[in-house]
Amino acid sequence: MDRLERERRLLQKVVAAAAVVPIAAGLFGVLFGPTLTGDSGLSVSGDSHYRYLSGLLLGIGLLFWSCIPSIEGKAARFQCLTLIVVAGGLGRLVGLGLTGIPSLVMLGALAMELVVTPILCLWQGRVARRYRLAARPDATA
Repeated sequence: MDRLERERRLLQKVVAAAAVVPIAAGLFGVLFGPTLTGDSGLSVSGDSHYRYLSGLLLGIGLLFWSCIPSIEGKAARFQCLTLIVVAGGLGRLVGLGLTGIPSLVMLGALAMELVVTPILCLWQGRVARRYRLAARPDATA
């Protein structure tokens, strides 16, 4: 197996593992509401909104998983998902500035949103570029 294929497989494994976070958190939020964050005192409308956003989180994780097969050809989807995640992270960052420092779990989520996901997107782009170059007829071995 060549280096490019090894890198692609490693990227697939890392994305699979990283996507477990939004899938698990989203599924938990849909099923159990805001109990994960200890905010069980939300109104019915607040609980509904929390579960809706948890469903979006679940969907984002599942869409990242959908990128795993043929990950080298999924740059547009990966970039779109990264934009969504970073936008959410920036919203969380604004909230941190307005309301204070949240729990360590929420700070971990912020790190996933503003650091890990963009790094994975850059890595996916690198793999995609290398595959495109390797597929060119004039590419050298």
